[in-house]
Amino acid sequence: MSEQRRGRVKRVQVTFTREQWELIEMLRGVMGSDDAELVRNIVLSWLSEKSIVASKVKREMGGGEV
Repeated sequence: MSEQRRGRVKRVQVTFTREQWELIEMLRGVMGSDDAELVRNIVLSWLSEKSIVASKVKREMGGGEV
């Protein structure tokens, strides 16, 4: 059964200005090939850079706050 059918996928609609999209487009091919993949990877990269992903994993593993 696909993740989407199990309710593990969340779709969101976002709006970017022309200037914002031009910046995002510069990363096409580097961070993704289609629009959804590109935006998803940018967001995940930002979360990782801010240590938000690592903090959540540590909390879930019982490591407490970072």
